[in-house]
Amino acid sequence: MKIGLFGGSFDPIHRGHLDPVREARRRLGLERVIYLPTAIPPHKPGRRLAPPLARYAMVEIALLHEEGLETSAYELTLDRPAYTAETLEHFQRLLPAAELHLLIGSDSFRELPHWVRWREIAAAARLVVLSRPGWDLAELAPGTATAPDAGDSRARPELAELTALAGSDRVLMVDRPAVEVSSTRLRQILARGERPPAGSMPDLVVDFVHKYNLYR
Repeated sequence: MKIGLFGGSFDPIHRGHLDPVREARRRLGLERVIYLPTAIPPHKPGRRLAPPLARYAMVEIALLHEEGLETSAYELTLDRPAYTAETLEHFQRLLPAAELHLLIGSDSFRELPHWVRWREIAAAARLVVLSRPGWDLAELAPGTATAPDAGDSRARPELAELTALAGSDRVLMVDRPAVEVSSTRLRQILARGERPPAGSMPDLVVDFVHKYNLYR
């Protein structure tokens, strides 16, 4: 049984959170993908977000008619930032027979050495990197704009580890067309009481946002 896990703040959930996951599930034969809205994202310290339960509700609404996609409230139960290594341990206990696949964007994969217990993450789950077409390991080279900070003395050996990891069977690259949707732009539109461009967000999620004035 292959299970996917996909975490994020989902503030708000939009097409860019849906299309790549549908494609990864189809290509890799994942039985289901579990979305994990997080209450306190560790990589966004100090940023004001919509209330955690409201973001959870938005994800539930967005996935209501999505076959094989569902939501877990696990990361909402903590009163501190949720770390992926701990989330994987939780699902290993919950689903001991499952082969776990962690879905992350190529930007998150580049930052993996900065995650808490990052080597344990790669050992606990296969990493499904949702990369844009044409993305390759050259983007990890020191000195590139998207590589981990090569000025950090820790970055050089960890970069070599990350490059080796990317070439192993622990990482699956899934090229995906670019989805031109920005969460920041959507929040600005919603804050004005307007509707985003058609197709950028599920209509019922937009209705939910406006009903409860989540971004105003």
